[in-house]
Amino acid sequence: MNDSSWATPPHAGYWGPSDQGPAQGADPAGPAYDAHDAQHTRPMPIVPDGPAVPRYGGDQDDDRGAARLSGPLFRDDQFRDEAFRNERFRDETTSAQPHAAAPQKQNPEPMPDSSQPAPAPQKKSAGRDLGAAIGVGVGLGAVIIASLFFVKAAFVGVIAVAVVVGLWELTSRLQERKGIKAPLVPLALGGAAMVVAGYVRGAEGAWVAMALTALAVLVWRMTEPPEGYLKDVTAGVFAAFYVPFLATFVAMMLTAEDGAARVLMFLLLTVVSDTGAYAVGWRFGTHKLAPRISPGKTREGLAGAVLFAMVAGALCMQFLIDDGTWWQGLLIGLAVAASATLGDLGESMIKRDLGIKDMGTLLPGHGGIMDRLDSLLPTAPVVWLLLVLFVGSG
Repeated sequence: MNDSSWATPPHAGYWGPSDQGPAQGADPAGPAYDAHDAQHTRPMPIVPDGPAVPRYGGDQDDDRGAARLSGPLFRDDQFRDEAFRNERFRDETTSAQPHAAAPQKQNPEPMPDSSQPAPAPQKKSAGRDLGAAIGVGVGLGAVIIASLFFVKAAFVGVIAVAVVVGLWELTSRLQERKGIKAPLVPLALGGAAMVVAGYVRGAEGAWVAMALTALAVLVWRMTEPPEGYLKDVTAGVFAAFYVPFLATFVAMMLTAEDGAARVLMFLLLTVVSDTGAYAVGWRFGTHKLAPRISPGKTREGLAGAVLFAMVAGALCMQFLIDDGTWWQGLLIGLAVAASATLGDLGESMIKRDLGIKDMGTLLPGHGGIMDRLDSLLPTAPVVWLLLVLFVGSG
């Protein structure tokens, strides 16, 4: 395209050829032209030869541009303002399209690192040192069996020692965690005497020793200031009943002619019940038994305890106890599973109230003496009573 192709529009001051200005001495046509507007005029750029390229692209923009350039009231300031608004509109529209198509997340989650191997699933933990627990259990079992079948009086001494240590653990934790000062001296002396009285004089001797121990606790506490007297003596009487009095039923079982077999059955059923609950609960336990008291215990574990204890009870009654039958063993096993579980939950309730996990650290892998007596203590009167009902006191 050359200069001759440009046609002179009505406003020669605006759209004249690019290499020459308006004619000298000639007023441009149009009623809106004045000298002020002429000062704002500027020459049009030279467009190379070829097809006409619209300023905004598309037929619609071309028509819109033509409409702007026609008319007698056209101003260059107006053109610049409208062009600027159109350009800004086009830029805002273009920049808004990607956000409308794919909105960006405010906090995108990090992508997993494919080079990192997936963590291996954690195995269930037993919660204790099984090696130490088994070793301690075997050692205690050897001491119990040796004293039980060779010298019965020695086994009574083992019970008395366990009672005294259990009382020391219980009263120590009460004082440490709750500030309760249950008098240990009358409890220890009365507890040992209670076990011996039960072995020598039976149930009558056990009840008399229990009453005297409670009285000794009341009197002993009077030697200290009265503040906290009621809670101290209440805790002392509770400790006397919970530990030595319940343990006295083991000594009373020993007085029968087959007393060693009865005590052995009592110990076996309690241990088998705990083992069955632990094994089945650890492998299959999913439904909590009492989550507010003991989160680790499950209903499946209780079923395992019942099954193991009933089988063991049937075998023990059939082959260990004189005049015993297997169906009696089934009932005793069922009762042992229930009482052992309740005893375990009872001490868990005490420990949760005190805010501790174990009553002591004397037995590696087990905790304290009281952590092993929790199932045995409430089970002892149950087994003693059922054996008396089924086969007599011997």
